[in-house]
Amino acid sequence: MASEHDEGRNGEATAVPDPAEAKAADHAPDPKTAAAIAAAEAAGPQHGESVRVDSWIWAVRLIKTRSLGATACRGGHVRVNGERVKPAHSLRVGDEVRLRHEGRERVVVVKRLIRKRVGAPVAVQCYIDNSPPPPPREAVAPAGIRDRGAGRPTKRDRRELERLRGLEGLGRPEGH
Repeated sequence: MASEHDEGRNGEATAVPDPAEAKAADHAPDPKTAAAIAAAEAAGPQHGESVRVDSWIWAVRLIKTRSLGATACRGGHVRVNGERVKPAHSLRVGDEVRLRHEGRERVVVVKRLIRKRVGAPVAVQCYIDNSPPPPPREAVAPAGIRDRGAGRPTKRDRRELERLRGLEGLGRPEGH
């Protein structure tokens, strides 16, 4: 693939990488990840079997514990294809799962069904993330942190903190 313009220091032709090969190399998982994916699929459901939604959102690390997943389902925070579901709802490949958790909505499409909790690199390959970007963090530094041993804030300190936070005038009516 080298042309006459691609010469090294010694006048030898050097190989120019093919963009298609480079792109394929970018998407190929490393051997450890590939082995973990194979292990997760082996432990996953066989043909005809299904995976519970609470178990799947825990296994792909969208939620910290399976019981939190079940609680989220019972509270109406998990929707599959637009419908609220119970924790035992069966998932299929291609289902869209919407999860409201910790003030953020996650929208994912199921690519692989797994039952066992896996590492983050493997978990990411089990779904397509269509979530909106997370809200930006506040650029303002937290204004309520005091030095250790500084004691109780005075009225003047409290008023300064309220002024910094933009809470002026909320504590008491004007003129009092």
